[in-house]
This record gives sequence, C-alpha cells and structure tokens, in this order.
Amino acid sequence: MKNKFTILGCGSSLGSPWITNYSGNLKKHSKNIRTRCCAHIKYQNLSILIDTSPDIKSQFLKNKINNLDAIIYTHEHADQTSGIFEMRPFFWKNKKVIPVYASKRTIKALTSTHKFCFFPKHGYKPIMKAHVINNKFNIRKGKKKLLINSFEVQHGLIKATGFVFKKIAYISDCNKIPNKSLKKLFNLEYLIIDCLKINKHPSHFNYEEAIDLVKKIKPKKTILTNLHTDLDYFDLKKKLPKNILPAFDGLSFNF
Repeated sequence: MKNKFTILGCGSSLGSPWITNYSGNLKKHSKNIRTRCCAHIKYQNLSILIDTSPDIKSQFLKNKINNLDAIIYTHEHADQTSGIFEMRPFFWKNKKVIPVYASKRTIKALTSTHKFCFFPKHGYKPIMKAHVINNKFNIRKGKKKLLINSFEVQHGLIKATGFVFKKIAYISDCNKIPNKSLKKLFNLEYLIIDCLKINKHPSHFNYEEAIDLVKKIKPKKTILTNLHTDLDYFDLKKKLPKNILPAFDGLSFNF
C-alpha cells in the first residue's frame, strides 16, 4: 500500500474561475480550474486532511477519499476552514470524534466560530476534539503513527503553521519564514509552497519570492500552490525548471 500526498485544491481564496466567472489571464483548461487550498495525506492506513476548504466535499468525491482519521490546520482563515461542517458524515461513519490539530490561535478561532463541532449543542454531540500543537506531534491509528513537525510562518498580520513529515513540507499561506523555522526545511524531497501572484503581496509569497526560497533551501522537488488568476499553469510550466511544478487540483505523488 503506497503512501500518497494529494493537492486537493491549489487555488487562492476565490479559486478560479471566481463566482463571477472571471479567470484573469488563465487559459481555458482543466489544469487552470482551481478549488481552494487543501491537501490530503494517505500514510499506511491513516487518512489525514490539511485544512477544510469551502470546496472540500467536491474535492473528496473527485479524489475518491472515503475515510478520515484526523485534520490538521494551517490557520483560521475562511478559505482554509469553512468546509469544516462537511466532515460530519465521517463522525457518523466511524462512530468516533475526529481529532483536530492546530496552533492555539487557530483552535481558539475554530472552537469559537464552529462551536457545534466541538461542544454539545441543541442535543447534538460534538464531532471533533481539539488538540493544540507545538512543534512535533503524532497522529495515530492502531499501531500506525505519523510524526509531524509543525512550525510558525508569517502570513500577513497573523502567524500560520507549516508542516514537515517524511521529508515533505507543506506551507500554503506564507509571506515570510523565520530563521528558526527555515532550519526545518533543508534536505526535503518535496516542498509545497505558497506562490500567489506575479506582483508582491502583503501576506503571500509572490513568484519571485517563492523561487528565491527554493534556491535557498534546495528541495529535490517543489510544487507551487495557492495560485491566483494571473499565474497560468502552462505559462509557469514553460518557464520553470523540471524540478519545480505548478500545482493543479488532484496532483499527487507517492512517498
């Protein structure tokens, strides 16, 4: 049974096309149809979700993901969390609460905005249990476990969380990585990194900044995600070296 990492969604906060059918500079092609940022880890018998985007239901159905053991969150913004209520059927299916792992700040926001998921309400049982993470934590199922190393990154006015496991790093929302976090990003097999726009942005890496980071830490392979409507998949593919790929929804690799 192969371990597999899947980019469920690689679009920015509005995806592409937007609700107004605006697609900016993107060519009409399925690789430019992008749902909101989200990813999935299949490790042995574990099914782990990174963030619950507004598009999570269609992302799970499209990628034939039929179980869930845990959710880890990068931060509390709506494009990463608002699909949380879609997880209820996994509570009914497995008959146990879903463990949720995130920073203290993110857990505080989630338990405030989605109280019904974490606390009994109107006769409904909670479907989730919150776990505050700090550096390393394990996700377990029976005798199997996955060790994940979390670290802080700057995302505009807030701190978001990046994750490293099995020489794979996932940092979907970020405009600066502090030196103590940067130390965790050397000798990677894969780096999945925020690359929002061509122009500079106050809370995300732009194209130039993402490429500069890749040159600094030298992962074997890099996948650019959180792509806005000015970054066309085919234009990026043409100019990027072979070890750097633009993401598309459903892109996966084994590890």
